[in-house]
Amino acid sequence: MQRDDFTETLLREDFEEAVTVTREAHGFLDTHVHPFEAKALILSGELHLRIGGVEQAYRPGQVFHLMAGEAHCERYGSEGVHYLVGRKWKKEGSEPQPLPGAIGVI
Repeated sequence: MQRDDFTETLLREDFEEAVTVTREAHGFLDTHVHPFEAKALILSGELHLRIGGVEQAYRPGQVFHLMAGEAHCERYGSEGVHYLVGRKWKKEGSEPQPLPGAIGVI
């Protein structure tokens, strides 16, 4: 999928403004969830998502879609990954909140 087509799809499906994310080569994130739905277009590199014991690789031009609360882990290829992602918050008030005593939002 092309970037312009993807951006139009996000708008049509009520995702918030897209942001770009870059992850380092050979990095990973253990199993976690997000309070938002995410749809992303891989711009460069490679991302492996494991959901429910099944791993899928995504490369430039491919789109992945995660539902809010969907447990997954991430692994990044030898060149890392750079992707454009839109987020749709699960419900009002589910946006990230700062931890007590912390500066900013994690």
